[in-house]
Amino acid sequence: MRRILIGLIALAIIAGGGWFGFNAYVQHRAAAEVDAAFEQLRAGGGKASHGKVAFDLATRTLTIDDIAVERGAQTSVKIAGIKATGVRQIDDTRVSADSIELSDTQFAYEGAAGATNLKAAYKAPQIILHDFSGPMRTQGAPASDSLIDVYRFVLEQFMGVTASSVVAPTIIIAVNPGSSGPGSGDITYSGLAIEKINRGKFDAAKMDRAAFSFNVQQPGRPDKLTGELTNVIVNEFDATAVAAVLDPQKANDDSFHRVYRQVSTGTYVVTSAQGVRAQIDGFSIDDIALQPSRFRLAEILALLPKDQSTPPTPAQSREMLEKLAGLYEGLRVGKAAIGTTSISTPQGVGKLRAIRYGQGEIALEGLDAPSPQGQVRMERFALKSFNTANLMRWAAQFANPAQKPTPDAVLGVFRVLEGAEIKGVVSPFKTTNKTVNIDTLSLSWGQLVGSIPSKASFVAKMVVPTDPANPALTPLIAAGIDKLALNVDLGAAWTESSSAFVLAPATIDLGNILKAQVRIALGNVPREVFSADPAQAMQQATQIEAGAIELSLRDNGGVDLAVAQFARIQNVSRDAARRAIIEIIKTNGEGIAGSNPDVAAAVEAIARFVETSGQTLVIKLTPLGKVPVMQLLDALNAEPMVALAQFRIEASTGL
Repeated sequence: MRRILIGLIALAIIAGGGWFGFNAYVQHRAAAEVDAAFEQLRAGGGKASHGKVAFDLATRTLTIDDIAVERGAQTSVKIAGIKATGVRQIDDTRVSADSIELSDTQFAYEGAAGATNLKAAYKAPQIILHDFSGPMRTQGAPASDSLIDVYRFVLEQFMGVTASSVVAPTIIIAVNPGSSGPGSGDITYSGLAIEKINRGKFDAAKMDRAAFSFNVQQPGRPDKLTGELTNVIVNEFDATAVAAVLDPQKANDDSFHRVYRQVSTGTYVVTSAQGVRAQIDGFSIDDIALQPSRFRLAEILALLPKDQSTPPTPAQSREMLEKLAGLYEGLRVGKAAIGTTSISTPQGVGKLRAIRYGQGEIALEGLDAPSPQGQVRMERFALKSFNTANLMRWAAQFANPAQKPTPDAVLGVFRVLEGAEIKGVVSPFKTTNKTVNIDTLSLSWGQLVGSIPSKASFVAKMVVPTDPANPALTPLIAAGIDKLALNVDLGAAWTESSSAFVLAPATIDLGNILKAQVRIALGNVPREVFSADPAQAMQQATQIEAGAIELSLRDNGGVDLAVAQFARIQNVSRDAARRAIIEIIKTNGEGIAGSNPDVAAAVEAIARFVETSGQTLVIKLTPLGKVPVMQLLDALNAEPMVALAQFRIEASTGL
C-alpha cells in the first residue's frame, strides 16, 4: 500500500510538471503567433506593439494587453485589452473563439478628405463578439493612407470574419474637419448590436440611439446643432457591394450590387441654437444598390478643391457636376419614405405629413405651413420621373456665367423630369380673408424630339376669389360673383408615323360662366419642326397643313352676364341690351359673310346662341383642300374672308 501511494504521488508530480510545462509551451506558442501577426503589420510599413500575452489552456483563453498600431501619422488603433475565450485553431490560416471582448478601443484618423483636413476619433469602451471565426493574420495592408484605402482595407478584413453577434454598448465619435470644413462635433451611439455576420454580410443590425452635437461654421452667424436619432434598424447589409465600388479593378462593372435591403429609423430630432427645431417621425429606405462603373467616390473626392477660399473655375465646376451625375446614376433606391416632419421657428410651426420616393417620383404630402398672409395647406406635390443625374448634367451647362446658354441647353430641363402635380392647396388670397383653392394642377410632357417634347398635357381645377382691385373683373363682382371656378384640360400630341399633330382635349370651364372645347388637327408636321433653332423651326413650319377644327361653347351664365354689363353701360333694359347685341352680330356678320353661305349660317347660329340663354354653340371647320398653316395665318390677318373660304363651315346650336 505504501509503495502504491508513493507511486501515485510521484505520478502526480510528474503529470503536474508536464502539465505546467505544456501550458508554458502553449503560452510561448500563443505569444509567438501574436508576435508574428504584429510583425506582419510592421512589415506593411506601420508600427505595431503589444503588452503582456497570456494563454490559459484550461479555458483556452487568450489575453493581449496594450495594443497599439500606427500607420504613418494618419491612422492609429489602440486597444487596452483583448480577451478571447474558447480559442481554437481551425486550420493553418483561421482561428475561432466562443467570444472575444475588446476593452477601451480607440481608432483615430487624420488626413485629407477632399477639401478638408479631417480628424476623426472613435472610442468604444467595450465590444463583444460571439462565436467568432476569422483569419489568424490581417490580409494585406492599405495601399495608401487615404480614407478610401483605409476603408477598403477594413472591409476586406470584415469579409473574412463570421460571428453570431457583435455588441457595442457605446461608441463615441469626435469629428473635426478643420477650419475649411463645415464644423466640428461628436456623435454617441448607444446599444449597437449586429446579428449573424458571415464574410462581409450580416442579417440585421440595430442601434437604440445616436446623439450628436455639432458646431456649424457660418459667415457672421455661427450655430450649434444638437439632436438624436432613435431605433435605427438595418436589414441585410452586404459589404462586398461596397468593396466592389471601392475596387479600381471593378471600374468596368456595370451591374448593380445591393448594399442594404432596408434601413429604417425611429424619431429624429435636431435643434439649433438659433431657435429652430426639426423633428422627423422616422424614415425608411429599401433596396439600396451601387454600380461600380458609375459610383466613383474616389474621383469625386479627388476633384474637391484643396483651398475653399479660391472659387472653382467654370471648367472645374462643370467637371464636378458631370462626376456627380455619374455618381447618382450609380446609385439605385427601390423606394423611400420620410414620416411626419415638423419645423418650429420663431415665426410658427410647419408640418409635412410624408415625403415619398418610388419609381422616379418624389412626392410631398400633407403640407401645413405658416406664411405672412396666413396658413398654407397642400395635400400633395409631386415631381414625376425626376432624374438627378440629368439635373446635374443640365446644371453643368451653366457653369460658366460668362457664356450665354444656347436655347437647346435651356430646353434640356425637359430631360430632368417629365412633369409636376399639385393637389389640395388652400392658400390665403393677398391680405383678405378669402382663400385660393387648388384641387388639381398638373403639367406633364414626353416623347422628346431632341430636347423638345412632342406630347404634353395640362390640367387645372381651382377656385380663385375675384379681386376688386382688377378692373377686368368688375363685371363679375357687379353680378355678385365673388369667386371664379376654373377647370382646364389641355392635351397635345404629335404622331411621327402619320406626321399629325392634334390639340385635344382642350377644355376651359369657367364654372357658372362658360365652358369652351376645341379640337385642332394639323397635318404634314415634320420632325424637324421640333427644333431649338427658331429659324429652322419656322422654315419647317411652312410644310404644316391645317386639318379639321371644331369649337364648342356652352353658356353657363356668361351670356346673361355680358348682356347685363352691356345694359349698364348703355343704360337700357336687359331685353333691349340683348336685342342690340344680336343686331350688332348680324350687322357685322353680313359684312364678313359676303357671298359665303357657310359664314352667313355661322353668324345666324351665333345670334341664336346669344338670343337664348343656356345654349351650346358648335362650329366645325373642314379644309376643302391643302391649306398651309403659315399662309392661312397671313390670310387671316390680311383677308379673313379669303381664309374662311378655304373651309367648309358648319354651325349649330342646341340646349
